[in-house]
Amino acid sequence: MARDRRRLRAWLLAGLVLAVVLALYEADRTGVGEPSAGPCPDSALQCPEPGHGSGPQPSSSSPSSADPSAPGGPGPSGSPASPSASVSPSSPPAPGAGGASPTGPCPSPGACGFPDARTTGPRIALERHDTGDMSVKTDGTVIRGWDIHGSLDVYANDVTVIDSRITSANWWGINLRPGYSGLRVLHTTITAVPGKGPDNGGVDYAVSNMGGSSVEVGWCDVSVFGNALSMGQGDLHDNYVHDIVAFRNQGGEWQHTDAVISGGGNKGRLTVRHNTLLNPVPVDRGASAAIGLFADTGSVSSVVVDGNWLAGGAYALYGGGPGATGIQVTDNVFSTEYHVNGGAYGHVTAWNEGGAGNVWRGNRTADGRPVAPAPAS
Repeated sequence: MARDRRRLRAWLLAGLVLAVVLALYEADRTGVGEPSAGPCPDSALQCPEPGHGSGPQPSSSSPSSADPSAPGGPGPSGSPASPSASVSPSSPPAPGAGGASPTGPCPSPGACGFPDARTTGPRIALERHDTGDMSVKTDGTVIRGWDIHGSLDVYANDVTVIDSRITSANWWGINLRPGYSGLRVLHTTITAVPGKGPDNGGVDYAVSNMGGSSVEVGWCDVSVFGNALSMGQGDLHDNYVHDIVAFRNQGGEWQHTDAVISGGGNKGRLTVRHNTLLNPVPVDRGASAAIGLFADTGSVSSVVVDGNWLAGGAYALYGGGPGATGIQVTDNVFSTEYHVNGGAYGHVTAWNEGGAGNVWRGNRTADGRPVAPAPAS
């Protein structure tokens, strides 16, 4: 009898050991257990590690600190690599998803799912690079994890700037030159030191597209620059533009300021979707708009303005004027945080109601009242 009991205890112990082994195997196979310290997905709003570059500086295992002034352009993150190899595509959320504008009252951008400082800017610790005004001339260059003190002038195709910070004292933070394409600026802070810029102390463009192709700017924290995102065609999504600083330009006049500006005559589509666009500058110091679609260099056409939080300017939105066509303005929230009517003089002006393909739908104030534009004069 005693022998049978010992045999039973032995079988039970063996069964318990086998169960533990199987459980550990299953956890290892399915990834359960301690979280991985792998790279942050480019499409993710948050990373496992401390965010926004405020954490401790990385060790020597961080991105390469190769001399950016070396011939042939910079060499961040090792040798230049194609964006398809180093950066997975990042698409803006579909309307109605990912915190798109709600239908009811909305007390603040962040509280209602619009971009703010928590959801924009770099997601990893950064390594300082005093580049000065640097030219990028190598196709496929990827700049990741850099705290850049200077500006980037891009003379190359398929350049990606991601999870970085740019503090510029130039006319721009990042500029794409004519004849080049494929620029992407993602999860990056772009700012400047007020009074240190070349335009009588001011700085003009955080991201400037001088080329004829689309530029993607997503999940970026942009401040100080007078005309922050300047382009006729591009994909601007999930950005936080704020704290624009007024300045007198070299002509002695107050520089006009806009969170997003397009001068017209564009050949491609400009999409402005799910951004927080704030222009706090007083009108008597040059404020134009949160989004300014102006026919300065040609007619405005093929623009989507969808699901944004807009505040400030003379008018929060300039709609392109009498010749504008293909302008779709949908589901935007006009905030009263600077002016009772969104902008100092109203929510919207220069809207061409009869223009082919122009659509105005679902736009409202932050407290839920519908916004209707007056016809363009």
